[in-house]
Amino acid sequence: MTATIQENLMTTIAFIGLGNMGNPMAANLVKAGHSVNGFDLMPENLTVAREHGVTVMANAVAAVKDADVVITMLPAGKHVLSVYEDIAPKAKPGALFIDSSTIDVESARKAHAVAKKHGLHSIDAPVSGGTGGAAAGTLTFMAGGAKDAFAKAEPILKPMAGRIVHCGDDGAGQAAKICNNMMLGISMIGVAEAFVLAEKLGLSHQALFDVASTSSGQCWSLTTYCPVPGPVPASPANRDYKPGFAAALMLKDLKLSQEAAQSAGAVTPMGAEAAQLYALFNAQGNGGADFSGIINFLRGNSL
Repeated sequence: MTATIQENLMTTIAFIGLGNMGNPMAANLVKAGHSVNGFDLMPENLTVAREHGVTVMANAVAAVKDADVVITMLPAGKHVLSVYEDIAPKAKPGALFIDSSTIDVESARKAHAVAKKHGLHSIDAPVSGGTGGAAAGTLTFMAGGAKDAFAKAEPILKPMAGRIVHCGDDGAGQAAKICNNMMLGISMIGVAEAFVLAEKLGLSHQALFDVASTSSGQCWSLTTYCPVPGPVPASPANRDYKPGFAAALMLKDLKLSQEAAQSAGAVTPMGAEAAQLYALFNAQGNGGADFSGIINFLRGNSL
């Protein structure tokens, strides 16, 4: 019987980009019973993937040759487009392409166009939830693309997901991700500023948390990812700000938001300020730290 993309049926999946996010995502697909062929440019990532049950391939073209589904998790739009140009002509007829990278909307739409040119289904499906969500299989997927492509993708995404949202047509997933992470960057700075002020006023971290977490200051940056150690034991602040979600990635997303705002003619002064602050934080050598570590920058300290 020819394999089809249905829930609870093993599907051959190519996974291109097996880094900090891609590897645990691929591992969850293996756990769900899928056959996963993987490729990454970094040998150490391939070693981890092999330990998770991924069949390591010599290159991206070899990975996609017999795949019903192709998932990419790559650093930037230029990488996605380059890989799509290489692999789309070699893909199985009618295969489904899912790009879970976080890239600009224009590049996402160009990637859809490449897929369509070769008779392939495609969605852009960036994620939120960080490495913890990737490992736990609780990521939020924000999907853009045609309804029929989304219907094919949904059962494939489920083993990796806590929530899957179809946001609209081509590029809509990336638009949602950019807007969401602009809010996240702004809110984290706001929460960090409040804790710095509380410290100056002699208010304990726990007291501020107990008040704000149950009143109008409540937000994800406070209650799930609190930037000071103690109130939320699982937050990176309790691990010397080891990511998590690296500050370099937050800066990347904020830059994408500002490029999108300029292109669309939107006014985003808070987003622009957040991008500037994270640029300064990164310039001090903190790109590999968790983005919540910006509280130390606001204190005038370094990590």
